[in-house]
Amino acid sequence: MLEESVLRSGAGGDEVMREQLLHLTTVATRPNVSLGIIPSRPDRPRLPAEGFWIYDAAQVNVELISGRLTVTQPREVAQYADTFVRLAELARHGTGARALIRAAIDTLEPAG
Repeated sequence: MLEESVLRSGAGGDEVMREQLLHLTTVATRPNVSLGIIPSRPDRPRLPAEGFWIYDAAQVNVELISGRLTVTQPREVAQYADTFVRLAELARHGTGARALIRAAIDTLEPAG
């Protein structure tokens, strides 16, 4: 999942962003890919500050400024799993996600 703000970061300039967003749109249609985009809304709950990856029911890796933390305590792994479920419920998937990507593309300067 991605936050909508990532779609509008401007990293690399308009041409690079356009290429990345178009690629994301293509990848999002693949049957083995599930892409969720969490919309920017003033009423949404606060999101965790750190990025995390759930590998299975036994391990979560958390990205920190100073390194990476591996979480293996079952209660803590469950907290990350619950957070993921809440984020997935907020996210737009399928055509909704692609519409957010298209809206971000439409804000870029025309390709020249």
